[in-house]
Amino acid sequence: MAEEIDRSMAPVLRKGERRHTVKRLVRYLLASPWRVIVMVLAGMTAVAMIVIGPKIMGQATNVLFEGILGSMLVKLGAKPGTPKEAVVSYLEAKGQNKFAQMIASMDVQVGVGIDWNRFARILFFVGCIYVISILVRLVQNFLMTRLVSDAVYTMRRQIEDKMDRLPLEYFDRTPRGEVMSRTTNDIDNISGTLQEILGELLFSVFSIIGAFIMMLTISPLLTLIAFIIIPVMALCAGIILKQTQPQFTRQWMRTGQVNSHVEEMFSGHTVVRAFGHQKAAEAEFEEKNQELYQASFKASFFSALVTPMSTFFGNLSFVVVVIIGGVHVLDGTMSLGGLQAFTQYTRQASQPIGQLASMGTMLQSSLASCRRVFEFLDEPEERPDPEHPDHLGQGDDGRIQGHVRFDHVRFSYDPKEPLIKDLNIEARPGQTIAIVGPTGAGKTTLVNLLMRFYEIQGGKITIDGVDTSRVSRHELRSHFGMVLQDTWLFDGTVRDNLLYGLDEGKTIPDRQMIEGAKATHVDEFIRKLPQGYDTVLNEDSSELSQGERQLMTICRAFLSDPDILILDEATSSVDTRTELLVQQAMNTLRSGRTSFVIAHRLSTIRDADLILVVNHGSVIEQGTHDQLLEKGGAYASLYNSQFIKGDEED
Repeated sequence: MAEEIDRSMAPVLRKGERRHTVKRLVRYLLASPWRVIVMVLAGMTAVAMIVIGPKIMGQATNVLFEGILGSMLVKLGAKPGTPKEAVVSYLEAKGQNKFAQMIASMDVQVGVGIDWNRFARILFFVGCIYVISILVRLVQNFLMTRLVSDAVYTMRRQIEDKMDRLPLEYFDRTPRGEVMSRTTNDIDNISGTLQEILGELLFSVFSIIGAFIMMLTISPLLTLIAFIIIPVMALCAGIILKQTQPQFTRQWMRTGQVNSHVEEMFSGHTVVRAFGHQKAAEAEFEEKNQELYQASFKASFFSALVTPMSTFFGNLSFVVVVIIGGVHVLDGTMSLGGLQAFTQYTRQASQPIGQLASMGTMLQSSLASCRRVFEFLDEPEERPDPEHPDHLGQGDDGRIQGHVRFDHVRFSYDPKEPLIKDLNIEARPGQTIAIVGPTGAGKTTLVNLLMRFYEIQGGKITIDGVDTSRVSRHELRSHFGMVLQDTWLFDGTVRDNLLYGLDEGKTIPDRQMIEGAKATHVDEFIRKLPQGYDTVLNEDSSELSQGERQLMTICRAFLSDPDILILDEATSSVDTRTELLVQQAMNTLRSGRTSFVIAHRLSTIRDADLILVVNHGSVIEQGTHDQLLEKGGAYASLYNSQFIKGDEED
C-alpha cells in the first residue's frame, strides 16, 4: 500500500502538470469574474496613485532645494532679484560650469527663499493621493479575500461531495490519515498561501510596470542601468525555485504519512500497548518525522534564500543608480528632486521583484497541495446512478416486501483472484438469513454487494424483482438498517446518535424513542449518564463501554424501522447475559422484515429461517439449523467446535 501511495504522489511536479494545476486553480479563482475585474482595476488604481507620489514629492524637494539655493546665492554676493541668467553667466565666468548648469536647470529666484505655501500644497496633494491608494487597496484586499475564501469554500464543498461518490474500495486502500491530510492540511495551506500571495502578486506586478514607466519619463539611461540587473536576479530566483518545488511536494507528502501514522497509532493505542509495541511505534514515527523534517527544512532553507538574494541585487542597483544619478545632478542634466524620485522608483521596482521571487516559493507549496487535492477530486467514482432509475416500494406506505435474490453473481476485489464465481441466494419476505463461515470467506462481501458499496461484475441482485443496479443508491439504502461489528458514534448527544438512522427531516416522539431504548436494553445505562439522553458523547465515546456502544447502534437500527435488516456480528461485544436480552430485541426487530445476519456465534442464529455456509465466496451448504446438523458437514463442524468441547469440559 505504501508503494501505491508513493506512486500516486510523485516527488516532482513536471512542467505540464504544473501548468495544468495552475490553470485548474485559476478556474476556481475566476468563478466570480466581476470581482476579479474590480480587484484588478482597484490594484491598478492603487499602484497609479503610489507611483505618482514620488514624482510629485520630487517637486517638493525641488521647491526646498531651489529656495535654499536662492538664499545661498545672496550669501555668495548676489543681490536679491538678480535674474537667474545673470547668475549663470557670472558662475560660468568664474569657471564654475557645473554649478552654473545646475542653477540653469532649476527655477531659482535669488533672495526669495523657500516657497512654503507651494511646498504645503504639494505635501497635501501627495497625502491625498496616498490616502486614496490605501482606500483602494482595502477594496482590492477585501475582494481578494472573498475570491480566495470562495475558491477554498468550493474546494471543501467538492471534497465533501466527492466523499459521497467515492467507492468503498478507495477508503479500503487509502489510510484515513492520508485522506484527512489532503482534505484539511492541504486545503489550509492553499488558503493561507493564496491569501498571502494573490493580492501582493497583482500589486507587485503593477508596481514594477508603473515604476518602470515613471523611471523612463525621468531618465531612460538610468532605467536601463537599474533594470539590467533584473535578468540576473530572475536567473538566480529560477535556480532557487527549481530546487524548492520538489521539496515542498515531498513536505506535504510526508505530512500526510505522519498524519496517517499518528491517526493509526492513536486509534489503536490500546492494542499497541497491549502487545508492547510502543518502542516500534515510536521508532516508525521518528523515521517518518525525520523524513518530514528533512523535506520541511530543505523547502524552508531554499525559500529563505530568495529574500537575501533579492535584497542584495536591489541594494546593488540602488547604489549604482545613486552614484550615476548624482553625477547627472551635478552636470545639470537631472534635478535633485528627479534623482530622489528615481531612487524611490528603484526601490518600488526592486522590492516587488524580490517579493515575486519569495511568492514563487510559496506558490510552489500551494501548487504541491493543489495537486494532492486535485488528485483526490480526480479519483474514479462510483458508477453513476441511471438517469431514469427504477423504484422500490410501490405500495401506499412506500415499504418493500423484502424478496431478495442473488442470481449467478460474480465478483472479485482483484481481477486476478476471483472471489465469488456463481452465487445464487434467495431470501423470501420476512425470512431471517444467517451467513456463517470462516474468516475471509466472503460473508461481509455479500452485504457490501447488496448495499452496492461494491458493484458486481456479473449476474444481478434483485429486490422484489427489481434489479438493484437500476435503482439509485440513495433509494436502495434508505430501505436498509445496519448494525456493524465496528460501532460508530459521533460527537453529539445520545439522543442525536439514536435518531441518526431516521430519514432526513423525520422525527419521532420521545416516548417512542424511549420505548425503543427499553426494547434494546439501552435505556437503563443511558439514564445513569450525567444528562441522560442529552449527554454529549465524545468522538471516541469513552463514557460508554464497547458493549454499550454496540447496544446503542442496535437501538439506532431499531428506531429507523428498516424494511431489510443487516446484522454484521451485531452482538460480538456484549456479554452472554446481555446477548440473551439483545437476542430477544433482535427477534422483535426482525419480525416481519427480511434480515441478513452475519455471525460467528452460532448460538445467535439457531432460529434463522435459512443458514448459508459460505467459503471462498461460494455457498457450500444451506438449510435450517437442524437440517445442517443432520448433514454433518461444514456447519456441523463449526457448531461442534464451539459447543461440544465446552459441554465435555463441564
